[in-house]
Amino acid sequence: MAAGGGRHGRLFLERDHPVTFVDRTVEPLQDLADHLNAELIEADLEDGSPWPLKDRRFDAVVVVNYLHRELFGQLIASLNPGGVLMYETFARGNEDFTRPRNPDHLLKTGELLDAVTGQLQVVAYEHGLVKNADITGVKQRLCAVNDLSLSEREDGEPTPHDISRA
Repeated sequence: MAAGGGRHGRLFLERDHPVTFVDRTVEPLQDLADHLNAELIEADLEDGSPWPLKDRRFDAVVVVNYLHRELFGQLIASLNPGGVLMYETFARGNEDFTRPRNPDHLLKTGELLDAVTGQLQVVAYEHGLVKNADITGVKQRLCAVNDLSLSEREDGEPTPHDISRA
């Protein structure tokens, strides 16, 4: 979502995964127009137009450095069972470092967690100053899995994911 130049999607393409790139302009992605595993969708996600992905479902949804709160529900609904949401964007406090500075464009403490609570299993969450990223600033990062309804446990809790680092 909000693919920009497609840095993250290109990483998935290099690993032979199909990628659907969505942005209000796909001009920076034109070199991928003929790529067998790349689909380019030009759509303004904020102008009130219908959701460009209709009833499609994905194994992963990746959002980086973009926030339009009205899309949280659509993004979650776009996940296949077992699908992963990876979301990273700026949070309050970022105004001391760089744009965005408008509080309407910055996540509040725990806002990503609140957006997925009861819908996805959170595997990882961070909130704080990130100095070693593409843009230094205050960010929230979330990785969550659409598996709450897939539990085989008697208590209904989802099966834990292995978060060990190799």
